[in-house]
Amino acid sequence: MTNNDLPIGRRVARWRVRRSMTQQMLADRLRRSKSWVDKVERGVRALDRYSVIQELADVLRVDPEVLLAQPQSTPAGPPDGVDDIRAALARYDITQASAQTDELRRQTGYAWLSYQHAHYGQLVRVLPGLLDAAQAARSPELLVQAYRITSSLLVKLGETDLGWLSADRAMSAAGDDPIMAATAAIAVGQALRASNRDRLALAALLPAAHRVLPPSSHSGDQEVGGTLGDQTAPKPLDHRGWGSHRGQGDCREWAVGGTLLVQAALAAAGCGEHRRADELTDRAARVAAGLRGYDDTHRTSFGPIAVELARVLVAAERGDADEALRRHSTVMRREGLRRLPAEYRGAYLVDVATAYLQVGDLRGAARALVDADSVAPAEVRCRPLARTVIADVACAQPAPAGVARLATLVGLTR
Repeated sequence: MTNNDLPIGRRVARWRVRRSMTQQMLADRLRRSKSWVDKVERGVRALDRYSVIQELADVLRVDPEVLLAQPQSTPAGPPDGVDDIRAALARYDITQASAQTDELRRQTGYAWLSYQHAHYGQLVRVLPGLLDAAQAARSPELLVQAYRITSSLLVKLGETDLGWLSADRAMSAAGDDPIMAATAAIAVGQALRASNRDRLALAALLPAAHRVLPPSSHSGDQEVGGTLGDQTAPKPLDHRGWGSHRGQGDCREWAVGGTLLVQAALAAAGCGEHRRADELTDRAARVAAGLRGYDDTHRTSFGPIAVELARVLVAAERGDADEALRRHSTVMRREGLRRLPAEYRGAYLVDVATAYLQVGDLRGAARALVDADSVAPAEVRCRPLARTVIADVACAQPAPAGVARLATLVGLTR
């Protein structure tokens, strides 16, 4: 049995032995019990949180993808199975079933990991069954998560209208719960932005952010065409105040709010409201600075690095490719970058490739594409957006190193 065929717990055990650690030593470094490590290695306890896998990978000094055994080869083109997802979304006759909530939660965690590690082929196969099970169980929390994962994947694959439908379903399932509604709004904003409806995305994202962030963080917000909330400008965020009383719950909520601000900044940049985009990224940075060590329950990957990546993309959208690439060069040296999921890093690098194209730097664009392919092959080989960027770079004569191979892989070679 190869390492890629092993369950993740067995891979953890192998790397622990390679690093000359006992189970107790690994447990101590993780600040967990020896029993927890033993259950993980035997497969009794599931590893379905990216943050936990990242923590294990850091202690074992390997990339998270090594523990997850990312597939060795990723086929080019959108994975088959989107029609099955469409059919699952179109089913309205599912009767309520006594689904095991724990098992459904485990399946949802697996789907999130597949998405965060850009295993899109696996995810396409999993989602129809997950959607059926979540719709039958009628658990609002798991419905929101299933619809949100589905929306995120469909947007990646260029199915933006279907992605918006799934995001809208997530919003409906959230009901009056402000946190679930806020996580659903992330998917709504992403789907609308992908459909070039940035102004609508901005109008959806900001109110959702307001509902989960402290009132003092709303300073300067204006709704498209008017004001939002109280006309009185609140005081700036006081991070010392946050630090003195915030708990895990607050951090999780504010991470969702910070993510909404990042998405709103990108939407504002897409609308041409560049000053507003900068203000929103500044606000997101203040939120990120107040968070430390929270459990990323809502799968936002939010933090200071995520804000810095957004600054790069906002500068690129503004047409200031020089600033974008300067910021990009700085952020690529940050240690925290590799803590982001492979999907997040790969998608960012594809966006950076477009910034290099703006300044005519084909070699820089080629490097970004090749780096994205090494981090998350499906981001480059399955997404229509990446295919377009590859085609633009490959037009050069001769094509920059690495891009000719990618062009062949995605079927662009004449």
